[in-house]
Amino acid sequence: QNSKVARASHNIMAYRVHQSDGIWTQDHDDDGESAAGGRLLHLLQVTKATNVCVVVSRWFGGVHMGPDRFRQINNAARQLLERCGEIDGASSSKSKTANRKP
Repeated sequence: QNSKVARASHNIMAYRVHQSDGIWTQDHDDDGESAAGGRLLHLLQVTKATNVCVVVSRWFGGVHMGPDRFRQINNAARQLLERCGEIDGASSSKSKTANRKP
């Protein structure tokens, strides 16, 4: 076990699995970081990430981040998913019509 992760203020988790019978199994845990797990699960849904579990650990450093913490948590998860090849880069969050020129 990583002792640094064990000492984290919050370990926020979301998973999304597509079973062989076609049923989706998905859930999240905020670990005290209100609504953060649900936002992570939403990221997995909109990027169509499949058969993944993401955990983002956050430490309180003495500065209240406010709503910006959700952006930071989602950015960390998105970068991990991109790096692991689970989702495409910037195009995974934009619709195809948003990328078209008028």
